[in-house]
Amino acid sequence: MSHIDIAVQERVTRDESQEIWPVYDEVFHDTASEDEWLQFWEKHCSRTGFKVALARSDGDLVAFAYGYTGQPGQWWTDQAMGVLDPQVALEWLGGHFELVSIGVIPGVQGHGIGRRLLETLTTGLTQERWMLMTTADATDPARRLYASDGWIELGPGLSAEKVIMGKLNSRAA
Repeated sequence: MSHIDIAVQERVTRDESQEIWPVYDEVFHDTASEDEWLQFWEKHCSRTGFKVALARSDGDLVAFAYGYTGQPGQWWTDQAMGVLDPQVALEWLGGHFELVSIGVIPGVQGHGIGRRLLETLTTGLTQERWMLMTTADATDPARRLYASDGWIELGPGLSAEKVIMGKLNSRAA
């Protein structure tokens, strides 16, 4: 495999968004069209604390990760508030860094790119609490990645197949 370059940005151009869509679609297969995806993508890009890490091999985008500051009034934060234990929700939700997605195309999975994206994306974050939702399957590679990086299960996710995980930022001021 070629050398992987990872760059972090706080903004994306329209061209970069159009470059991310096919990678997102190949990895997640959960959105009907690029137009539908762009609706939530552009909303996410405009949120406070937005940050994206892009991984390239020979100039081609092969993976990405992104998140932003989660707040009450945002869809995921409000939904998580409804499924987490009330005390956990009170302690963790609002002002947290919400890791929305890490997507690595199948052809380059298993080479540590997801771990590098996670480390690169979270370097320099000032939010004290980081949160994400992932599979409930503890044997899944993504779930194993988060657990090995110190993320803990906080409670159920928004479906029976998901859990919400969190991590305290040891580097926060």
